[in-house]
Amino acid sequence: MNNKVIDRSIDELREMDDLASARSPIHALNPGAKLLVTIVYIFTVASFNKYNLTGLIFMIFYPLLLFQISGIPIRLCFRKLRLILPLVCLVGLFNPIFDRVPVGVIGQITVTGGMISMITLMLKGILCLMASFLLVATSRIEAICQVLRKIHVPSILVTLLLLTYRYITLMAEEVSIMTQAYSLRAPGQKGIHYSAWGSFLGQLLLRSMDRAEELYSSMQLRGYHGEFYYAEGASWRGKDTIYVIIWIGFFIMARMVNLTQFVGGLIL
Repeated sequence: MNNKVIDRSIDELREMDDLASARSPIHALNPGAKLLVTIVYIFTVASFNKYNLTGLIFMIFYPLLLFQISGIPIRLCFRKLRLILPLVCLVGLFNPIFDRVPVGVIGQITVTGGMISMITLMLKGILCLMASFLLVATSRIEAICQVLRKIHVPSILVTLLLLTYRYITLMAEEVSIMTQAYSLRAPGQKGIHYSAWGSFLGQLLLRSMDRAEELYSSMQLRGYHGEFYYAEGASWRGKDTIYVIIWIGFFIMARMVNLTQFVGGLIL
């Protein structure tokens, strides 16, 4: 296992915390408002018909505007999601093969229903991932967990979400330390020899359990006892209500009215 790859993964996980701690009008909003808008956005995007590509185009406006206001480069989103995006794009990859009914012609290319549905499904997945990334990149994980508990999501699920998020970094750090120690004892050897896999995983488990106990103890010292009262988050204010009303209103309008045809009619 390449130690540089592990260190780069750890840096990327820490970078998410740095993004969530930044300052911007979006970061200053109540996490509950952002979570509500994100959920409504994802459900709205998913509700579009697989052939309704033109209606879906205006839904791009939400993530693009939030990236600009929050000061987060959009390329950073695609870099962070580089492993997931190809899997999302595979969803509609075979649609052109099974759905060959012509729906139009662009130049000398016949556009089929499968092509339209493929692009629509891919765009849906990308937009949902972008909205989820924006939520995590502009809100601390503890604040999100606090909101989830306020809407009565079971405590065990919320705690599992938080500990998994924190434990990934912890385990990656342990893997990095152990891999570096192994490479120093076996210079010139590529990777870890298969004969050492068992002991390596055993030591990783024991070391990770010790670190996990330290992590949990530190959470308890900060005031964690199954709830997230210690989490820092902006209180609900008037601007949060305005934010929710404007965006949900826009989503409903974009879903009920084909804004592409409406704007095209005004221009013509």
